[in-house]
Amino acid sequence: MSPTVVVFAPSPLLTVTIEDRGGEPDLHVHAGGQGVWQARMITVLGARAVLCAALGGELGAVLRGLIPAEGVDLRAATVTARNGGYVHDRRHDERREIAAAPGSALDRHEQDELYELTLSAGIEYGTALLSGPHDDRIVPAAMYRRLARDLSANGCRVVADLSGQRLDAVLGAGPHLVKVSHQELIDDGRAKSGDPAELVAGMRRLRADGAGTVVVSRAADPALALVGDEVLEVHAPPLEPVEPRGAGDSMTAGMTVCLARGESQRTALRTGAACGALNVVRRGLGTGGLEAVRTLAGRVQLGSWPGAGD
Repeated sequence: MSPTVVVFAPSPLLTVTIEDRGGEPDLHVHAGGQGVWQARMITVLGARAVLCAALGGELGAVLRGLIPAEGVDLRAATVTARNGGYVHDRRHDERREIAAAPGSALDRHEQDELYELTLSAGIEYGTALLSGPHDDRIVPAAMYRRLARDLSANGCRVVADLSGQRLDAVLGAGPHLVKVSHQELIDDGRAKSGDPAELVAGMRRLRADGAGTVVVSRAADPALALVGDEVLEVHAPPLEPVEPRGAGDSMTAGMTVCLARGESQRTALRTGAACGALNVVRRGLGTGGLEAVRTLAGRVQLGSWPGAGD
């Protein structure tokens, strides 16, 4: 079964990465940003990704060609606001930022056009993944509130990979799945520390505020998942990281595809963890192979959180 997942990505980025190739600079130019990376992994899993985004300026013109070239169905609002981008040097193992442009905020009419595109696609296909903007100024948190409420009210399954005001905004709509990192949970004041008991308490508060399943990624430590009333630890297979960025985004994409297929929460957790694990051993964010995901998913272990009885 090949479902369609709509990804809300307000303002994608143009990314330029400098790699070393035999002592010579090697330039890699790609579309980027959380929603783009998630859409990329959705296609890896054999599902269709419909990316709803705003594109404008010179970088937006380049992105208009790059995104469909990756097999993603692009639904773009043409705007006067400019997309952002960055140039990173990765020739010496660690990333070094050479330049970055944040892009600009969408005006009221541009927000309305992007909202309309996303609402229509979400209702049509039934599953929508709301990803965050790279800069808080791009679109207001209220836009996420309206989207989550209107999509949910019209039978669309909503997945939120958000934090801060945007996460607060969507909780009232009862999102089917909320994924957040442990650091975001702390930064948002929902957990006092990274202690698992504190994180689980924060997850339960998200549930009380309206979230369905809650998943908290913890970098190299096992993720935590609140599924119904049960707290699970998600143990991914041990792999040496090459690029730790983007693992959580790939995890969300994997879980969303499984839920769109009607598979179980446990299958979604295993697949999501496998996608995240595969992401860290590759230099391209949101990339990988379907067979590798399947192999790694078979090695993901789910267990009850040891502190559940405390």
